[in-house]
Amino acid sequence: MNLKDHIRSIPDFPKPGILFYDISTLLAHPDAWSVALGRLSKAVSQHKPDMLAGIESRGFLVAAPLASRLGLGFTMVRKEGKLPGALVSHEYDLEYGSDTIQIQEDCVQPGQRIVILDDLLATGGTLRASVDLFKKVGAKVVGAACIIELTFLNGRDRFDIPIDTLIAYDE
Repeated sequence: MNLKDHIRSIPDFPKPGILFYDISTLLAHPDAWSVALGRLSKAVSQHKPDMLAGIESRGFLVAAPLASRLGLGFTMVRKEGKLPGALVSHEYDLEYGSDTIQIQEDCVQPGQRIVILDDLLATGGTLRASVDLFKKVGAKVVGAACIIELTFLNGRDRFDIPIDTLIAYDE
């Protein structure tokens, strides 16, 4: 199955000049979504993770059902102020300014093997920050996976971990 057939392109979203790749149409098609999860399961399981982490918010849609399918735990990487309890934060630079992501302090244990998931790999900024955040708490990030990769933005070049993607757009 060609999963690209189930991705909708929306021009000028969220701002003029951006072509947004919308996974809503993939999620709405049960056979395509099942195929996507099957392919991600195969890719992610080779890294032998103890837990999956999803990046807010579409990464939750990918990581949570995948964790259930693989019999693994799931944790969330969220923007500042969205999680309760004791937290660990990581501030990172954006093109203009900075942002902060957080995880709950007790969501992983030192040495646990983590795979981080999101819907899309573009420049890799938030994924890079997520890797750094989990390393800060002593977890071992053994890989990352996304449904879509915008290869022309070279986000993959920022990493020394395996990154699995299902669909590539070259422009």
